[in-house]
Amino acid sequence: MAGDAVGTRAQRDPLSALRSVWRGVRGLATASPSRFAILVFTLLILTFTGLFSLPAASATGEVTPFADALFTAVSTICVTGLSTLDMGTHWSPFGHVLVYVGVNVGALGVLTLASILGMVISKRLGLRAKLIAAGDSNPLRAHGGPVNEGQTVRLGEVGQLLATVALSTLVIEAGLAILLYPSLLLSGVDPVNALWEAPYYAAMSFTNTGFAPNAGGLTPFTQNYPMLTILMTGVFLGSIGFPVIFTLWRHHLHVRRWSLHAKLTLITTVILFFAGAGVFLLLEYDNPETLGGLGAWDTTFQAFFLSAMTRSGGFSIIDMGELHGSSLIVGSMLMFVGGGSASTAGGIKVTTLAVLALAVWSEAKGRPSVQAFGRRIPSDVQRVALSVVAWGSTIIALSTIAIAQLTQQPIEDVLFDVISGFATVGLSTGVTQNLPDPAVYIMALTMFMGRVGTVTLAAAVAATSRSQHYALPVERPIVG
Repeated sequence: MAGDAVGTRAQRDPLSALRSVWRGVRGLATASPSRFAILVFTLLILTFTGLFSLPAASATGEVTPFADALFTAVSTICVTGLSTLDMGTHWSPFGHVLVYVGVNVGALGVLTLASILGMVISKRLGLRAKLIAAGDSNPLRAHGGPVNEGQTVRLGEVGQLLATVALSTLVIEAGLAILLYPSLLLSGVDPVNALWEAPYYAAMSFTNTGFAPNAGGLTPFTQNYPMLTILMTGVFLGSIGFPVIFTLWRHHLHVRRWSLHAKLTLITTVILFFAGAGVFLLLEYDNPETLGGLGAWDTTFQAFFLSAMTRSGGFSIIDMGELHGSSLIVGSMLMFVGGGSASTAGGIKVTTLAVLALAVWSEAKGRPSVQAFGRRIPSDVQRVALSVVAWGSTIIALSTIAIAQLTQQPIEDVLFDVISGFATVGLSTGVTQNLPDPAVYIMALTMFMGRVGTVTLAAAVAATSRSQHYALPVERPIVG
């Protein structure tokens, strides 16, 4: 009898330990969704680092060095697209499958993914899961305390949003793959290989990653304009964000019923797309190494393609290292802005830029509040926008200084690659592939912080909010 009791306790102890761990995870997810996101991202990266280190993941059957495996895992889960290896030749079919799965997991967003898993397990979406999912669609949810203003996605709509996320990812990637298949055949790709490359390119465009499964990347498809147009379409759909897709799905072309977030995202995205193409066309039309050696139509199309890819797409036809220094600065500015909030794109987000531009305009006009499309943008949103820019700029500056010191590469090339990593774009001047191991770790950390989000990082560090029941005397310092 005593032996049976001991055996029963031995069986219960592991179960009790698992229950304790599960309660701790649930408590962390409820108390601090931002810390929970960082935890899950970290676990995913470590898991994929181990998988990429397996001999079966490399084409040669050898173990991939730890620094390269870690960097690839971070770049995959963070949907960045930068690599220290030749992605087309280094990985085996198993390794490419890992990349394909990793970018789709990372693109969904950990908070959204966690909510989907919770809904699948419990067959229902409770208040806790809704709060977690709402935090992914609205960074302000990461902070404690009530939010009185209208939200991008209300709690009652979170279930529909998650369905939109899952269905839109599946439908859009499937549609892109179907359209890409004949385009690949036109470029001479084997029909069997095209069955794999079509969904791969579809996933890489919609997730804004930019990896290519073949040697040479997009170089064999330089003149395949249907394929390049499809890739640009996938990048655009991935970069506008799931809340915008949700709005368009519900209200279609009824613009007056669109949310303010959707309007600001679409307008700013279109403006930056055309402005970027125009500037690249102006700066590079006489550069024989990039756009100068092409015809009028080719030059114009490539300028638009470059503008779209610097917004977080990551695909490249021309060598980024051959761009003029002025074009590298413009590209860095576009990458820093990135795409829409709660999207597969990175950067500070177009709505952040729009809010700051509206704030400057309102200040110039002497308006007491920031307004757009008949709506008032509250001051806490403006403070978050300023915080995002400040944190992002600080991270980029520190990373650029450190990597430039370690590599002694031209500062404009290092800055371009660092911003590309922070904004999860994936374009490179060639600096990233030649980084020493210490610089590889710094770049990986930069990508991680860029994908998790500066607001999430700030909320994770200062998760405990304290209310203040008094006000200090006002004194105005001289500004400007």
